[in-house]
Amino acid sequence: MRKLLGIGIIALGVAFSGSAIAADGGAIYKQKCSPCHGADGQGTAMAPAFKGNAWVKGAAEAEISDTITKGREGAAKKYKQFAIGMPKQNIAGDDLKAVVAHLKGLAK
Repeated sequence: MRKLLGIGIIALGVAFSGSAIAADGGAIYKQKCSPCHGADGQGTAMAPAFKGNAWVKGAAEAEISDTITKGREGAAKKYKQFAIGMPKQNIAGDDLKAVVAHLKGLAK
């Protein structure tokens, strides 16, 4: 019985630590966003900076989430000086919330 209880506690610990890791906005940003927006959100020749970005700073979380999941191509592009648009990203749930929080933090 003690062995089963111990295994159950370990399993719960792994489950909760996995969700905490999955919702790490900085890690998700590094993987999905930094190739275009820069490792520290400083921007690149491909995409605008998030550091000090007035739109990210002032936009509602839902608006930022919508931009991430739907992208901005063609006429919807906000930053016309960049050759490519913002491609749709497959991020949802807690991961999306964590990325938005990370972007808000970069914009401050």
